[in-house]
Amino acid sequence: MADLKYYDVILKPVVTEQSMTAMGEKKYTFYVHPDATKTQIKEAVQKMFEGTKVESVNTMNLKGKKKRRGMVYGRTAAKKKAIVTLTEDSEDIQIFEGL
Repeated sequence: MADLKYYDVILKPVVTEQSMTAMGEKKYTFYVHPDATKTQIKEAVQKMFEGTKVESVNTMNLKGKKKRRGMVYGRTAAKKKAIVTLTEDSEDIQIFEGL
């Protein structure tokens, strides 16, 4: 298990139509480090975004897609995605406000 700091856990937010509609229910989607656990993700969100209180964290491992370049087959990198649900009295995450 890797020794991850809270600023290494969250890689970037996921900006898709489905994740934008889930923001109305206070659910935010991030790509996270593949070795990060749910408790590490919860702590990272609460430390990085002031005033947020995490209710639950759902994670999913995404396999890389098959790609081909000429005769050579390969795969893209695997990713891990986390859906973070905030409590009702929690503040919204500001990086998603202008989208």
